[in-house]
Amino acid sequence: MQISVSGHHVQVTEAIEAYIRKKLNKLDKHFQPILNGKVLLSVEKNTQKAETTLHISGVEVFAEAESNNLYASIDKMSKKLDRKVIEMKRKSVSKRHQSVSIEQE
Repeated sequence: MQISVSGHHVQVTEAIEAYIRKKLNKLDKHFQPILNGKVLLSVEKNTQKAETTLHISGVEVFAEAESNNLYASIDKMSKKLDRKVIEMKRKSVSKRHQSVSIEQE
């Protein structure tokens, strides 16, 4: 999975980028065709925010989180993405396995 990390009023260090990649690479175990992701980190006053958009085979999944600590924001954001990816996988699997009832005359 390709991940691009950018910052708005925050310098993205190698440690932050490695932490984000580690968190987002865990999503591959749930849903394999994750094509790419864009992460935007921003700081406004005392609030540090992390936003992510993932492109998964024609669908975009978005999650954001805010807190006083950037690492806590990244953790919250990755948990939200994890839940959304699991839910998306569950929906796609249930659509494939729907049974069609045929009435007999």
